Amino acid sequence: MIVKPKQNWFQLLFVWNGSVLQAIAPQLALMALVSTLAVVTQGRIFGEKIPLNSSLLTLFGLTLAIFIGFRNTASYERFKEGRVLWGNALIAARSMMSQTLSYLPDPATRLLVADLLVACAYALKHELRGTDAQEDMVRLLGPERARELSGLNYQPVAVLHMLRDRMTQLNDAGALSDARFWTLDAQFNEISRTIGGCERIASTPIPFAYSVLLHRTVYTYCMLLPFGLVDSTEFFTPLLCVFLSYTLIALEAIADEIADPFGLAPNALALDAIARGIERSVFELCGRDVPEPMPLKDGFLAT
Repeated sequence: MIVKPKQNWFQLLFVWNGSVLQAIAPQLALMALVSTLAVVTQGRIFGEKIPLNSSLLTLFGLTLAIFIGFRNTASYERFKEGRVLWGNALIAARSMMSQTLSYLPDPATRLLVADLLVACAYALKHELRGTDAQEDMVRLLGPERARELSGLNYQPVAVLHMLRDRMTQLNDAGALSDARFWTLDAQFNEISRTIGGCERIASTPIPFAYSVLLHRTVYTYCMLLPFGLVDSTEFFTPLLCVFLSYTLIALEAIADEIADPFGLAPNALALDAIARGIERSVFELCGRDVPEPMPLKDGFLAT
């Protein structure tokens, strides 16, 4: 995820790292080539003049801009919901740890709850990204419990079940009253809703046909643009067309990145940093050693 200090308007004009310009540079180079070709041929292909004018392109461009705006809104809603769900996970983990410290005097149980809460966050991160959680599980739960989880498809659910099972045992043994158990159980349900909500976003992408339609429309418009402007803009056509293409192609690229909020793209959620934040918050409540926050590297927060 990109996290940069606030910059003035002039610095923002020349930002390179973190912008989608790096990803779409080849497309813009192609647009420059097509625009130059349109200038050289005076808007003709195989000797035939393409019957386009600026009025027609303006009408089509306005419709396309509304379409892209709708696509970006849909993508950002997924991004925002993903961040809200992880924020809820942090709140639930803090609340549950605080309640555990207040309700249960046994130090071993407190440590176990802390480790399981943090392990659940890391397991969810790895599940959403399809990465191996074994290293984090061994670090937090030990080799034996990590082996129990290895090979499972839904490790955060299994970790949460371990935690709930431990609380049920304490309740059955009389070490935890029914009222306090129900209070803790509400936090279990909140974390479970977070896991399910994240899985819903990850497993329900924006329909592929919708993305293909937008992609084809954007590139068709950009390819035709220089042939409609060449008569009025002449030698400035490549500059104008590359700039207009940049706005449209960049918006599409940004929408693609944030539509998968749990991925590894520069503009995706910083799940490494969020999971580390949950670990720091829970361990601090317990009075344990708190790991360092995720460092910035070249203006980026580790995703």
